[in-house]
Amino acid sequence: MIGQKGIPRMGEFGGGIETHVEELATRLAARGHRVFVYVRPWFQKESKRRHGKVTLLRKWTLKSKNLETIIHTFLCTLDVLFKRADIIHYHGVGPSTIAWLPRVFKRDAKVVVTFHSQDRFHKKWGWFARFYLGWGEWTACRFAHETICVSHNLQIYCARKFRAKTHYIPNGVEIQRSRKNTELKQFGLAPNEYFLVVARLVQHKGIHYLIQAFQGLKTRKKLVIVGAPSFSGQYLKFLQALAEGRRNIIFTGFRTGETLKQLFANTYAYVHPSESEGLSITILEAMSFGKCVLISDIPENLETIDHSGFSFRSGSVLDLRKKMRYLLENPKVVAKKGGLARQFMVKYFNWDEIVEQTQSLYSQLK
Repeated sequence: MIGQKGIPRMGEFGGGIETHVEELATRLAARGHRVFVYVRPWFQKESKRRHGKVTLLRKWTLKSKNLETIIHTFLCTLDVLFKRADIIHYHGVGPSTIAWLPRVFKRDAKVVVTFHSQDRFHKKWGWFARFYLGWGEWTACRFAHETICVSHNLQIYCARKFRAKTHYIPNGVEIQRSRKNTELKQFGLAPNEYFLVVARLVQHKGIHYLIQAFQGLKTRKKLVIVGAPSFSGQYLKFLQALAEGRRNIIFTGFRTGETLKQLFANTYAYVHPSESEGLSITILEAMSFGKCVLISDIPENLETIDHSGFSFRSGSVLDLRKKMRYLLENPKVVAKKGGLARQFMVKYFNWDEIVEQTQSLYSQLK
């Protein structure tokens, strides 16, 4: 596995790809496969060589927003050329630009790329990075023996744009049980008395829309924002200034483990206002707890909810506020949608089924 920052996800800089790789790698290893995951030293400061049955391989890289991933991917790829490997699996369109190296110099191995999201639309990137990531979309479809898309929308995009045949294998989620609320006290929260969003605090996640929408509501419920910045704290400062003076808007910072699970389990509803996604794991996590979700109407988000949630017009503060007000006025509908959400996760986004599909794809390549 190449392209991720590392596993286990153990810091505020990890994201959906790290979660995806951890779940996939550990489950494949439990099935008897020898799995190796490349990690970045700064992400995992402890020099661990194993995570469960997964072998971790540390490779240096420059810690830089623009160069870190590509340097790490290049060095990892050079390293894997001299190792025994049947499958080399790249995660992300940026890392896929290096996938030509094993195609040329390690022809006994098969190359798989997972197309996680259209990263060029993330607002943190400059024009050259956007151009490079756009090219990466082409390489994800052309340099790999097989390409996986985590959403139907990405699969359709690859077919139309590049005339590429890809495999739809989504992100997954563990189906959760109800949790206690002992961790809520530290934030001054009570069960079912807050809206929740969990995301990296970067502009394309649209948290500013959510704050503005919430400020126009008359409610005793609170808004809880869980997450940390990525490389720059400028957007966080902007959000904090936007919420200044509002004691009912709470920034918890990065949270994980039992604390995060309890925040999901006890929220009234989960709101996800992102303008760009691959297939959001945090939406799936909220639904796995049986929570009603309100999401922006980008195609990648809509395919996660079926009839088990609500959407609003992406980027529209007024429409988001209108839908949040509806949720506040209809608690029975919120509870019913949450039950449907959990059933939908059990049926379509179970990690064991996703690993089975991935293993089957690997087997076809041998």
